[in-house]
Amino acid sequence: MPRGSRLDGERLCGDMIVADRSEAKSQRLARVEHEIVRELSELIREELKDPRIGFVTLVACEISPDLRSARVFASPMGDRRQQSQTITGLQSAAGFLSVELGKRMRMRRTPVLSFVRDDSIARGVRMSTLLDEVQRQDESRRKADA
Repeated sequence: MPRGSRLDGERLCGDMIVADRSEAKSQRLARVEHEIVRELSELIREELKDPRIGFVTLVACEISPDLRSARVFASPMGDRRQQSQTITGLQSAAGFLSVELGKRMRMRRTPVLSFVRDDSIARGVRMSTLLDEVQRQDESRRKADA
């Protein structure tokens, strides 16, 4: 390889080409985020007994680079009141969940958890319903025109 050329994932440091560590770091954070979502889903399903927490899907997690804080995106089902109660219940159980997460994942630092309502699943269902409705209307117009 010529001296000045670089591959993806490499950077120039002085006159040496070295591997770019930011990509490896982001892959590690992505794996940690995925594990947090998986473990929290299991903890909520099996360990939490709070009656405020209804059916909820954990959609994603964003963890800080220093692993001290994590925002967990939760999509609760039900009406607005039930959704609000579910998020409140998750927030009040955040300390317990953080401790249990630390036991399961064996991390040096256990992140402080905060839960954020994510309506992406509900929006997806709504969009799917609207598309089905439009498709039915198109089919009925085609039948009427024929």
